[in-house]
Amino acid sequence: MNIAQMSGKPSEPAMAGLVSRIEEMNALAESSPGFVWRLRGAQVGLEDLKVFEGYFNPFEPEVIFYNMSVWESVEHLRHYVFKSAHAQMLRAKEQWMARFDKPQLVLWWIAMGEKPSIAESARRLRLLEENGPCPEAFNFRQLYPAPLDSA
Repeated sequence: MNIAQMSGKPSEPAMAGLVSRIEEMNALAESSPGFVWRLRGAQVGLEDLKVFEGYFNPFEPEVIFYNMSVWESVEHLRHYVFKSAHAQMLRAKEQWMARFDKPQLVLWWIAMGEKPSIAESARRLRLLEENGPCPEAFNFRQLYPAPLDSA
């Protein structure tokens, strides 16, 4: 899961470069090796994002960029994030995302067939913030092996 506070509302002209490529990035992810599932933007309402209240100050759900997906392996996800056209977007994130000193990405293992919830992602993100990387909540810099029953 990754989350960020955008520099403006998606309808603002300054956000056009990001907004114009979201569908392209989603299609690229879905066609990438190892992709399993993603929570579609239409499935995420402003009310759902209230679980992140207090994580951002001020909390403005209308400018939160939220993405959650499931991959067969960290290597597959890493390839999509850093080795595909998505890497261009990542390098330009300062154009669209506000500077933030807390973790914005959290990884964790799930059982095969499981689909994580937004509330679970918030719990894992706070766990990473409070304790640093651990087997239940980690990042690309410090990975933990998958338990035997994970994807």
